[in-house]
Amino acid sequence: MPDRSRRLFNVLFLCTGNSARSIIAESVLRQDGGGRFRAFSAGSRPRGEVHPTARGVLENFHYPTEGLRSKSWDEFAGADAPVMDFVFTVCDQAAGETCPLWPRQPISAHWGVPDPAAATGTGLEREMAFIDTLRIMRNRISVFTALPMATLNRASLTARLHQIGQSQGATSARTDMA
Repeated sequence: MPDRSRRLFNVLFLCTGNSARSIIAESVLRQDGGGRFRAFSAGSRPRGEVHPTARGVLENFHYPTEGLRSKSWDEFAGADAPVMDFVFTVCDQAAGETCPLWPRQPISAHWGVPDPAAATGTGLEREMAFIDTLRIMRNRISVFTALPMATLNRASLTARLHQIGQSQGATSARTDMA
């Protein structure tokens, strides 16, 4: 097994539209990863733009937005793409889809959260849905980045990642999708 104590880990967050949840997770890990992780996000059917409220919330909480864009997961399935160590689905629809085959079989888990872009109510209530998504992702990423990577075997690490995905704010992955 490679030495995980000094490695830079590649992490991909997946969501169908890649405009809010996965974008938020990418930005949080970029900043809070302590220089040990390279964060990416993508979608199975990307919307083509970052949701303006997601971008605004990230900026208001001083998270990086430079270079964030809505893109297809196909960018990460090609031969010249970075090899992923971890792949997290953050929406239930993406969890139920057939993902590309990732080189080196990264460790994956479902970290579903409600879609803030689907929130209804006043403008403030809709913005609060994005802030809640940010809070949930910060909490999960904080636990993830604190894991003792060098001392956990693949099975233990996988179990811990699944536990993180079941923390507060979790949604249930739907696997009955065509």
